[in-house]
Amino acid sequence: MIAPGSRPLKVKFILPALKEASDPQWRPIKYSLFPPLGLATLAAYLRPEDHAVISDEHVEPLQLDDAPELVVIQVYITNAYRAYRTADLYRSRGAFVCLGGLHVTALPEEAAVHADCIFLGPGEQTFPFFLKDFRAGRPERIYTSTTGRTLDRVPPIRRDLIRRASYLVPNSIVVTRGCPQHCDFCYKDAFFQGGKGFYTQRVDDALAEIARLPGRHLYFLDDHLLGDRRFSEALFEGMKGMRRLFQGAATVDSILRGNLIEHAAEAGLRSLFVGFETLTPDNLRRSNKRQNLGRDYKAVADRLHSLGIMINGSFVFGMDDDGEDVFRRTVDWAVERGITTATFHIQTPYPGTQLHARMEREGRMLTRDWNLYDTRHVVYQPTRLRPEALKDGYDWAYREFYRWESIGRAALHHGTLKHQAKHFFYASGWKKSEPVWDLLIRARQLARVTPLLEAVLSRVTGRKPQQTRPAEAQLLPVIQPETMV
Repeated sequence: MIAPGSRPLKVKFILPALKEASDPQWRPIKYSLFPPLGLATLAAYLRPEDHAVISDEHVEPLQLDDAPELVVIQVYITNAYRAYRTADLYRSRGAFVCLGGLHVTALPEEAAVHADCIFLGPGEQTFPFFLKDFRAGRPERIYTSTTGRTLDRVPPIRRDLIRRASYLVPNSIVVTRGCPQHCDFCYKDAFFQGGKGFYTQRVDDALAEIARLPGRHLYFLDDHLLGDRRFSEALFEGMKGMRRLFQGAATVDSILRGNLIEHAAEAGLRSLFVGFETLTPDNLRRSNKRQNLGRDYKAVADRLHSLGIMINGSFVFGMDDDGEDVFRRTVDWAVERGITTATFHIQTPYPGTQLHARMEREGRMLTRDWNLYDTRHVVYQPTRLRPEALKDGYDWAYREFYRWESIGRAALHHGTLKHQAKHFFYASGWKKSEPVWDLLIRARQLARVTPLLEAVLSRVTGRKPQQTRPAEAQLLPVIQPETMV
């Protein structure tokens, strides 16, 4: 290759559409939520005179008639084939193509066939070295993130490259990397192997990034916003007075431990993604999700509701101890506990995870068609369920949880009329208003919904949390380690 030297680079960052984006059941709003922050983060390492564009195929057609000299493509498992085809096309035209992301890290040999260079693991440390090598005309084939992972001195995200009007939540933000937990089924756990698995920004840098964002609403895309107590406490203290309303994700044990969740609520936390995953202790043990063992799920829901925090509960079907009753038990519990929204998954053994390695050893993997690895299809042989029964039960769970009657029953769990209305409108707006979302997306008017979202997320306080006594341990579902066989 001819070394670019000091002249400006023409760079294109691409997030190809996931395979399911072309399926009849695709929900456009699901992929119009957040901009591709990872690519915008890498773009921040370019020089001011470089020309860069970010193309997110989920919200705009991918234009292939241009001629960038450097193409950087983010690869997930279900967009892998599309990413490879795009990479091959640009390479045939003489562009230098880089691939990175979760799937590339899991299967580097597969990805390398379609790239001039691949990145393994997070890119904040390796991408600057690549750019230096590329300008000198000596790029390596593989850049691997291992030691020295840090978010110190990471330049501000290139939000100027993001088309804010194309996303419902342009004010998304990530202030940590990785997760302190190590669940066997987690795709991202494998992504951070070989180096530090969980680390944070400096609090001042995180607050400065928040201050850059207009409006009130924020969405923290961190896997575990409460994963570092000292960092989170300082972050929430710094956010007090900003009048922000924000959403995020945390684990069951972090919600029950100490008073960090109260600090989050005071800073503006109004909705939380919680990985309940399963109501069965044996499943938790097998998947190494020990942070949920011995935790009272009812107490989690009660504590969040008392603080006016809505819950998006995550549940996985098809674990080894799941039988035919798992779907009804899970949906009934979620509705009875007033879970606002639920995200159901079919267990999916992603390449690079401990779960996938175990399934391979046991001869239980059914396909390597990455298009099916979307948590909506069965790609392995369950132990107590037929694959067809698992798929049917998963589909039934979504229909049942989001029936009007179920939404109404769950809303009535809350103690005040305002909280009931908040629950009802948020849950029904997410699943029952798809024609409206489609219209807003096509008209590029998603920004008009932000004030409504902020109104729904306004603070509602409910009942005081009940103290859980040892005698209450029989209340289901309580995950007790001593019940395991």
